Amino acid sequence: MSDALAEILNAAALGRFPPPDGSTTVVRQPDARDAGVLALTAHSVVFTDEDPQWVRAVLAATPGDPLCTTMNPYFLNALLARSGRHMNTIDLLTVADALPGEPDIALREIEDPEHPRVARAMKYRDEVRVWSAGNGVVILGRGVAGRWETAIEVDEEARGRGVGVQLARAARHLVPDSVVWAQQSPGNARSVRTFQKAGFRPVGSEALMIAG
Repeated sequence: MSDALAEILNAAALGRFPPPDGSTTVVRQPDARDAGVLALTAHSVVFTDEDPQWVRAVLAATPGDPLCTTMNPYFLNALLARSGRHMNTIDLLTVADALPGEPDIALREIEDPEHPRVARAMKYRDEVRVWSAGNGVVILGRGVAGRWETAIEVDEEARGRGVGVQLARAARHLVPDSVVWAQQSPGNARSVRTFQKAGFRPVGSEALMIAG
């Protein structure tokens, strides 16, 4: 990964963040699929192919706390309308270091591209791989700026038994990179706790804007 957004993400994964000076960096989208906003501590990154001057003009006109401008609904709605995209939610963005060896949970890879969990993951990621634990799945794929991302699903009857933590931790063994990223909706406290128990640390918040 060599683009501007990837460099910022790579540094953040190592604990090196932009200066917390309240400023906003505007960069091009890493690809046609991924656009959005990344909010770090007192510094934001808007990654879009829209005119940077327009972006900064809307930011300047956005009411409220200047440190929260990029995640203000006024700005996000303007960017969505301008780009013709939509979004699901603002996520907590987390990262964890890769772990050596095999996962401590038995997994079977699902290679059927028509499998619903595989098909859904392929809408948002490239090079998708999915493993089943019998009572849940762990998903890996390349997402924003080529970063390796994971997501997990636990069957309803298996919840509350620590399966989610095992799956999230398994992703750290399976990822073919030095780190693996994951997003959680802040309101989904169970998911946030699961990933933090599996060793994922918060980096910032992220609003992904989806084409189509």
